[in-house]
Amino acid sequence: MNIVLLGYPGSGKGTQAKALSEKFSLFHISTGDIFREAIAANAPLGLEVADYLAAGRLVPDKLVLEIIKDRISTETRGLLFDGFPRTVDQAQGLDDYFTARNQAVDAALFLDVDEEEVVQRLGSRRTCPKCRKIYNLLSSPPLKEGLCDGCGGKLVLREDDKPEVIHRRLGVYKDQTEPLIAYYKGIGTFHSVKGGRAPEEVAAEISAILGNRIA
Repeated sequence: MNIVLLGYPGSGKGTQAKALSEKFSLFHISTGDIFREAIAANAPLGLEVADYLAAGRLVPDKLVLEIIKDRISTETRGLLFDGFPRTVDQAQGLDDYFTARNQAVDAALFLDVDEEEVVQRLGSRRTCPKCRKIYNLLSSPPLKEGLCDGCGGKLVLREDDKPEVIHRRLGVYKDQTEPLIAYYKGIGTFHSVKGGRAPEEVAAEISAILGNRIA
């Protein structure tokens, strides 16, 4: 089973991806994590994408597709894409890749969250650069202010979570990513899930959708 998670930045894709990958034994692929790891390691890829991420712009489709194909070429488990595809061209590229391997995207799940809530979520988000654990100062703050509960690392406000970048990210999303909804509706794999609820409620609805597809 191959799954695509869609939604605004900050809509809860990462939280749901973790739960779903464990429940259904899927290989979780987060382009955001791939890019941040490369930046932290000063890898060539990191240098290439850093400017795009800092400015709230999308990394070029061709580069993203190359990275994804390299990551999944030897994977035998089902795949869960978090943050990819972000454009129709990327979705078509993924479908072409799967078609050549007699595979397909089985479900595209859209986490529907109001834009105002997304802005509030992202502005309150803090990340541990050491273990990558994510906190929200409003809904899930750390036990000690500014410090990660798990590893004690100093929490940071990511560059792409700063207010001016958030609004640019949402603008980019609307222009280039929202057409994915129409794309996946057109091929019959689209499902919308209200994402503003408790994570457990969202996960339960998604599990039911996927369970029905398996059945």
